Amino acid sequence: MAATSPYEGTSPIASVEGLQSGVSLISGRSFALSDGDGNMRPTHTQGLFVLDTRVLSRWVLTLDGEGIERLGVDSPMPSRVTFLGRGRAAQGRADADVVVRRRRYFAIGMHDEVIVTNHGLTSVELTLRLDVDCDFADLFEVKESRLVHRNRARTSDDRVIRFSRGSGHDAREVAVEVDSGATIDEEGVVWTLTLGARQSWRTDVAVRVMIDGAVVGPRGPEQGADAETPLTTEPIDVGLIVDSDSVLLDSILRRTSGDLDALSIRDDDYPDLQLVAAGAPWFMTLFGRDSLMTAWMSLISGPSLARGVLLTLGRLQGTRVHLELGEEPGKILHEVRFSESDAHTFKNGEIYYGSADATPLFVMLAAQIQRWGRDDDLLEALMPHVDRAIEWIETYGDRDGDGYVEYQRHGEFGLANQGWKDSWDAIRHADGALAVGPIALCEVQGYVYAAYLARAELAALQGDDETHDRFLDKAARLFERFNADFWDEDGQFYVLALDGDKRRVAVRSSNVGHCLWTGIVRQDRAELVRDGLTAEGTFSGWGVRTLDSHTASYNPVSYHNGSVWPHDTAIAAYGLARYGFVTEASHLISAQMDVAEAFDGRLPELFAGFTRSEFGVPAAYPSSCSPQAWASAAPLLWLRTLLGLEPVASEQRFWLRPELPAGMRRLRVEGVVISGRRITIDIEDERVALFGAGDLAVVPATRPVFSAVGASSPARRRR
Repeated sequence: MAATSPYEGTSPIASVEGLQSGVSLISGRSFALSDGDGNMRPTHTQGLFVLDTRVLSRWVLTLDGEGIERLGVDSPMPSRVTFLGRGRAAQGRADADVVVRRRRYFAIGMHDEVIVTNHGLTSVELTLRLDVDCDFADLFEVKESRLVHRNRARTSDDRVIRFSRGSGHDAREVAVEVDSGATIDEEGVVWTLTLGARQSWRTDVAVRVMIDGAVVGPRGPEQGADAETPLTTEPIDVGLIVDSDSVLLDSILRRTSGDLDALSIRDDDYPDLQLVAAGAPWFMTLFGRDSLMTAWMSLISGPSLARGVLLTLGRLQGTRVHLELGEEPGKILHEVRFSESDAHTFKNGEIYYGSADATPLFVMLAAQIQRWGRDDDLLEALMPHVDRAIEWIETYGDRDGDGYVEYQRHGEFGLANQGWKDSWDAIRHADGALAVGPIALCEVQGYVYAAYLARAELAALQGDDETHDRFLDKAARLFERFNADFWDEDGQFYVLALDGDKRRVAVRSSNVGHCLWTGIVRQDRAELVRDGLTAEGTFSGWGVRTLDSHTASYNPVSYHNGSVWPHDTAIAAYGLARYGFVTEASHLISAQMDVAEAFDGRLPELFAGFTRSEFGVPAAYPSSCSPQAWASAAPLLWLRTLLGLEPVASEQRFWLRPELPAGMRRLRVEGVVISGRRITIDIEDERVALFGAGDLAVVPATRPVFSAVGASSPARRRR
């Protein structure tokens, strides 16, 4: 059962702590990002952000005119962190007597509690300064270093510094409140202290944000919901108890649970529906693609997140043609933003629809959730949205009527690339030239293929044989055409895309792992795909590179042209296992466990594509989100892959084929939800025990990949 790792016997993984120096606090759509000493500077991607606006751009604490030496950071929960530091040692001495403890937390607003302690034997006189500023910069101006100057007013009195801009309904104000012992000047706040031996001093500085006079922004867990911003709702219940002989795997899955809780958001119109933000700090809002994939990966722990995501995205589905927003009837949104809005519900936010893949992913998830537990009420609620999504796929999505879903933005508005690799330079030909649209991505066609099969499956659940057969036929025709048009016969690989002239973008990429996930790869080519994904050019030893290292545009520190994304590797592992390559899938998961260990148990959004021989730890990508939703959910997909777990609730059975990573002999997973039952799967060596399955039938094998080509109707056979 246990696989042999290609890295067996390698040295322990070192920590990359410190390579990503940012420390973040999260509360709904608000977050604070600072250095490891707690300071925020406007020239860095730092600050306090509320509703996609930076409301603190400078927040720098100094002692006697000098920086405070970092000693450590303690972050016990997403809304609290403590920074520990010390003052400078006196000349000729190694040790310093003054220690500064800076406790930052979200309550009503952001608070910095500062405690200064003199551990010396004589009294000291100290000057503590906090420089403060606010630039009201847009979130993405900060992230992309393209700040735009905005007029803002600054006023102060004895206790408060106020920054303001706008008027009327759009009036925004930031108030920095200090105690009576402080002196306020043009740069910030100053305290002059005299501390006796072993004496401590304490103060609390509060930051509150108002829109039109109402307090908005971060709240801590004690304050509950904020009337102006969607905050954390009931935590996303991962619901699994995992116990194995791998301390690392157990700790990773505990971190997964905590991180998904931290990313939990809600829509105040529908507070009972679970939703997930895409990632902290930059994407603390609803994204279509990200939430759909995260929900799909999380189904092993229950349907609540998938249900919330499907109902919310269906409600916000496109209804009109709006070229600049990318909106079209039936299309599923890309993201919701609030930088110029005080909206507290998603329908009133700034919705952008520039995504070619969210719509077929929506249909896929609508069928997948039914495999884990039949829910006729949910099915009835979703079917109008599913059919509108299918209509978009076949009309607006297929821009030229060739049967493929393509994308091309309108003029200079929106994203140049609209698949999951959505950076401007992500789609390049073998010579490095940018592909010109409309572009048809290989994985998007896989999603469409899976969406057609999903629609056929949903029709079968409703007893609609005609619709079932029609979509089975659509899937079969797409399967045949894809395997002809996207296959490079000379190189023996599936190409990344077709450009606007239907030329193949003939580069090896990780996208083909998604094609395995959806089942659009021909069975007789699956070994070639496996070999490509695990070859030296694509597999870095840490994970699957987004782009093969032998490609002209490969760059190990690019966003999408050579980096490694954990969710991408998890999908590739799942796809490999789906085609029967369970040992190779286990190897990929083992490599990703090493990555999580290096990042203190948390998978980052992405990391650099260097090999293990080039660099002994996975190298950080500077602006990577952490936590990030689909990276956080990836270990849940690992579990499904390692278990070989494939349920079909309508058949009252599930497939189970365990394959544990090298070195693991025991794995127990409690709380797997299938057909409303919470099942325990207990594996030790060759023994597999099940508890709570009731009358569910178990098939001890890998579920065969279903091909629509030449297939009779499995759904009809079920009935």
